[in-house]
Amino acid sequence: MQIFEVIELREFPYFLTVEVEEGELVKDVLTDFNTHKVFLLVDHDTKRIWTYNGQYSPLKLQIYGGILAGMLRTQLRLFYRVYPLNTYKKDDAFFQEILEKPLGEGRARSIEKTDFPKEQFERTVGDLIIHNPRFKTAIETLNSYPLPEDFTRVFIIIGGIIYSEEEVTESMLKELKTSMNVVKMGRLNNGFTFFDDRNYSMRLIIKDRAIQGIEFFVHDSDKIPALRIKTPVIFEEHLNKTGKIKDLIQGFQIPESISDVESSEKEN
Repeated sequence: MQIFEVIELREFPYFLTVEVEEGELVKDVLTDFNTHKVFLLVDHDTKRIWTYNGQYSPLKLQIYGGILAGMLRTQLRLFYRVYPLNTYKKDDAFFQEILEKPLGEGRARSIEKTDFPKEQFERTVGDLIIHNPRFKTAIETLNSYPLPEDFTRVFIIIGGIIYSEEEVTESMLKELKTSMNVVKMGRLNNGFTFFDDRNYSMRLIIKDRAIQGIEFFVHDSDKIPALRIKTPVIFEEHLNKTGKIKDLIQGFQIPESISDVESSEKEN
């Protein structure tokens, strides 16, 4: 197993990798001291490249890690596949198996500045697609990632629509059973949206080079009950109603006189 750390630069190409040579096992690198870092794990036994984003790693670094993982795959002549290690919880048996794998030499090499011709860099960044995914597919993808420990997901943004979560009681017989349902809040306006009532942590989920959704979390120690969005959302279901255009035009017309039937009803 080879491990590469994703490094951010202040100038072009703005990011690269450095091979981690300290430690004997994977668990010596993926420690609580490195929760702000992003790593790429190259498993030569299974022909897999694992991306691992530390719990407190910056969003920009996570995006860079995804691009660099694709460049590593190209370097290895596409015989390897890229998978996110964050889809597994830390106490999962498979995750623990990865942690126990020994570090060693391999044929993967660090991505350096010379690997970034400007044209190739622009094409690589352009491979990141932003579009409106299907809601059901996006939710399934988001829920396939374990929630961060000691954090609660407050709301989700998918394709410009903001959703919240509410706890619903399923059963009260014998024992109380609840589940979290996703509730549509409305469509966000173009421009800035301010979330400054809490100290939010944001997670971006990307699959097949497309953005699936953005999640906002708060730490469990944050006891502020209110959720305030400084930019109003548009409730489309309240604004849109199917009907005939002639009925709409007629509704705006002022009648020349009131019928006798309507006048008699008012007098009664």
